Amino acid sequence: MTAAFRRRAVLLLRPLVGARARLRWTHLILGGALLMPYWLLGTVIVGPLVGSGTMFSGSLALQFGAFAAALPIAAASALFPLARPLSVAAARAMCGLAEGALADGPARSRAARVRTVGWFTLHVGLGGIISGMSLALPPFAVALLVLPLSPTLRENRLGMPRVFRHDLALTLAPLAGIVSLVALAACAAVAGALLARLAPVLLGPTPSDRLAAAERRAADLAVRNRLARELHDSVGHALSAVTLQAGAARRILDSDDPRDMEFVREALTAIEETTRRTVGELDSVLGLLRRDDEPDTGGDTAGGALSGPTLDALEGLLAHCGVRVAPTLEGEVATVPEPVSREAYRIVQEGLSNALRHGGASPVSLRIALSEETLEITMENPLPGTGPAAGPYDRAVDRAVVGPVVRPGGGRGLRGVSERALLLGGHAEAGPYGPLWRLAVTLPLPSEGGAR
Repeated sequence: MTAAFRRRAVLLLRPLVGARARLRWTHLILGGALLMPYWLLGTVIVGPLVGSGTMFSGSLALQFGAFAAALPIAAASALFPLARPLSVAAARAMCGLAEGALADGPARSRAARVRTVGWFTLHVGLGGIISGMSLALPPFAVALLVLPLSPTLRENRLGMPRVFRHDLALTLAPLAGIVSLVALAACAAVAGALLARLAPVLLGPTPSDRLAAAERRAADLAVRNRLARELHDSVGHALSAVTLQAGAARRILDSDDPRDMEFVREALTAIEETTRRTVGELDSVLGLLRRDDEPDTGGDTAGGALSGPTLDALEGLLAHCGVRVAPTLEGEVATVPEPVSREAYRIVQEGLSNALRHGGASPVSLRIALSEETLEITMENPLPGTGPAAGPYDRAVDRAVVGPVVRPGGGRGLRGVSERALLLGGHAEAGPYGPLWRLAVTLPLPSEGGAR
């Protein structure tokens, strides 16, 4: 019977003094502490009107008048940008709200500022009332609890309400003390629950906040997709080239021809330089991914995600790409705007990787033509089985490539080329062109960034 009674008592008292109720009570006390400077300022304003010479006088008119004057001042201070982030942080920590129920960042719209003002005023107002009750009721309740046991208090009850000056009510004083403590806990629990219910309404995201969050998510997704393309093009091309060179070197190690050993030496040098360059690019991209935990600096991350080699580095790419390339440059590539030049480099890199995967050691012709309005990239290589007769070293490379050099899981090569072209407002075409495979890409140039 005692255990059952204890369980019922716990269930009844948990909403009043449980962990969540105590945390919300603390949140209300925090609101009362925030009200204090406004209340002191209110006493300075109201004091002369009620004829009180000191803010600590017992005048109820001064106390309640200062409280009424403090609320508009507190409401005005809630218009500052930091009001909502601080309020949201406190509500998240102490009100027991669901994840994502409250908005992040300062209030940017008029509706959000109005809601923040309403929340801050309600928080400090209820907090001031509950704080005052928390300061006044416990000492009074303790006095009632010990009143029947203290001769001194029984003889001097002048400081208590008139009802407790009668001997008949003396025996009820402890019960009244317990009721006053329960009433205080109930008031605090109700006020805390009210704040917790209104927090998502007043501090939750407004339509403009949701739109801004959606735009941030879209921007983050675009950056991640861009980084994925960078990794695919850079690392994928390097793996294809290294696979081709390593396979060719392995196939001719048993040859006694000194020219074959020279080829092995060149292949290993190409592998070393390709992997060194790719590791540098990989470190750059992974460094951008590690910035995700850093505070937003207004778009630097997105801008940093666009960093990478440009057409100025094309010579090094062609020298160690693992396939013979006959380049033709028409125009000064150094004058191409950096965003276009960066995408053009990746497009050429992916075109070479595609030629390696599907054409083996077939030579590739590359034409880059720069005009005042566009940058054209054309790459051609013979379709498998249609190329000219291969020399001794080309045959060694052909023997090293048993079927296409395909990366596990496939790739996004031509699709990635199309995405890069569309991103800049251009277009890409790829497919058989007689006995050749042709990749043709046209990229528009900004009016202020064309060739001059």
